[in-house]
Amino acid sequence: MAGNPRGKHFTVGVQHLDLKGVGQAIVKRTTAKGKQRRLTFAIPYTLPGETVEVEVGQRLKRRHKAHVTKIIEANEARVEPRCPHFGRCGGCTWQHWDYDAQKHEKTEQIKRYLKEVGFDTAVVHDAIGMNNPWEYRNKMEFTFAGDGSLGLHEPGNFRKIIPLHTCHIIGDEMLEATLAIANWVKVHALSGYDKDTQAGLLRNLMVRRSQATGEMMLAIFATQHPEDVPALEQLKIEIEADFPAVQSVLWLVNTHVADRTQSEETYTLLGRDFIYDEMIGYRYRLWFDTFFQTNPQQAEKLVEIALKMAKPKSTDHMIDLFCGVGTFSLPFASRVEKLAGIEIVDASIESAKRNAEDNGITNTYFLAKDARHGIDEVLTTFGKPDVLLLDPPRSGAGGKVMRRIARSNPERIVYVSCNPETFARDIKELTPFGYELQQVQPVDLFPHTYHVELVALFTYVGEIDSDSK
Repeated sequence: MAGNPRGKHFTVGVQHLDLKGVGQAIVKRTTAKGKQRRLTFAIPYTLPGETVEVEVGQRLKRRHKAHVTKIIEANEARVEPRCPHFGRCGGCTWQHWDYDAQKHEKTEQIKRYLKEVGFDTAVVHDAIGMNNPWEYRNKMEFTFAGDGSLGLHEPGNFRKIIPLHTCHIIGDEMLEATLAIANWVKVHALSGYDKDTQAGLLRNLMVRRSQATGEMMLAIFATQHPEDVPALEQLKIEIEADFPAVQSVLWLVNTHVADRTQSEETYTLLGRDFIYDEMIGYRYRLWFDTFFQTNPQQAEKLVEIALKMAKPKSTDHMIDLFCGVGTFSLPFASRVEKLAGIEIVDASIESAKRNAEDNGITNTYFLAKDARHGIDEVLTTFGKPDVLLLDPPRSGAGGKVMRRIARSNPERIVYVSCNPETFARDIKELTPFGYELQQVQPVDLFPHTYHVELVALFTYVGEIDSDSK
């Protein structure tokens, strides 16, 4: 068999899942010259150990995408997806997998990455899941299609929007408010934004709901100012009448070409421009662009685990790196002598300061600076930390930052990660400085997706490589 395999059918065995939860299979075929060639297939919505018949699609960088035409032998943990949109909507990737099996895979994924860089996987505990792994998100961003319909992107295709009539990872109130706005758009024949022509009114809808207070925010991103949209008056009447929990309705003007939920001008149509939420007894203000864990129930577990691992003392000095709006800062600040938070985003630092003030916390110092240079400035004015916590973005902290952390020589380092791959890459930088990985606790914040978070503890046990400093 020779030539381009696109459109051809193969029977393959799924060997494992990649970082994005997509099944991987390898087959050998003979070229026209009689040589053996390996083909690697990426097969969405398959599970390890399954035998499937696939049709080969487009070529990716080092593999071909393929879709299942027939499941010959299914994984024993395969289940019927709950959502009718599953497989077309990009919101979930693993609804076809039993939840216990999902948690096991996430634990094993972390172990694989740690093993690759030489760490003992015995320190990894089983992932902590949810008793009810549904309706857990407190924030969703939907996109308007050119015809005004509202939904989520098709996986791998940001130009195609799948209109939704249900969603099982958000609560009923969020769903009902979303559908009400979708209906308002339809009734008034409003246009959505077309990415190709860069024309149209409505771009995105963000829905936020507070776990603690029940308050909701509806934020509509559009290309025109609100005074140019007479139908908004009717929307305000409907929201006030039907959704008393909505305490913030925003209209955000976004004319940028980039497909991002950003605002050039923000208008408050109803209520205030933020809502309140709480986490383990601390109150936070959430604006439309505030980063806050989207699964607050599991996020509380992250904070509690970090506190348990770090064992903060009233005499400790602490640095919270990539502190955001103070999600970890506030609970820790209440237990240490003083805490410095570092975050590159100015708006997040201002929110962290305000959140500390709202909670009566006065022993914090928040600095808007990049991580590496922020550590240097804090060390000069703040002194050596006893505890350092970092919660970097998915891209990780990077080698320079990790080495700077190690040189600051805290007794305990707590690393909160949302990406096992970059976590493993980062922490190998700590070993030459005498740090030992004590434990890793995975926490499932995103059931029915491939994402997993973790909290890890490192302690200083003595310098190993004298050249490191």
